[in-house]
Amino acid sequence: MAQGWKHSFPPAAEVAADSLTAIAAVARNGAIGDGADIPWRIPEDWKRFKAVTMGGVLLVGRKTHDGMGNLPGRSSIVVTRDESYEAPGAEVAHTIERALELLEGHAGKRRWVVGGGEIYRLFWPYTTDLDITEVDQAPDVETRFPEIDPLDWAETSRTPRGGWAYVTFSRQPRVDEG
Repeated sequence: MAQGWKHSFPPAAEVAADSLTAIAAVARNGAIGDGADIPWRIPEDWKRFKAVTMGGVLLVGRKTHDGMGNLPGRSSIVVTRDESYEAPGAEVAHTIERALELLEGHAGKRRWVVGGGEIYRLFWPYTTDLDITEVDQAPDVETRFPEIDPLDWAETSRTPRGGWAYVTFSRQPRVDEG
């Protein structure tokens, strides 16, 4: 477990081969950013992001990748509609299906969706877990995280901090009422 955090992710060998975790810092109103800008600075959260994603493979949109580049110790799959886009040191996928195929080539690695907003929405149906930093703010920005519906997501851990909390969720099967 990473120092100071009350929950951790299991080693890669214990992670289900088909798991896909979305990781994001999300405000009370669902805001996650405005273009390449994040409306808050939480250094502890950046350190935690680095620790939990290290050794994994990141699904990332082109704009987000342009802003952060290839992160050391992680593989990146950049998802873009731009057929001419090149990302040296990363794999590029032009469709959801191709990105999912590329993920299969990363057996044994923890798989993460790291944004931006459109990428979270595109991969939402395939996402099995959420690693959310709930930020106690409500900035007026355009980019939003998908709604975390309690009928679909069960909270599995919560670690409060000053002005934010680390919260994990697992997708749960919907029970038909009828």
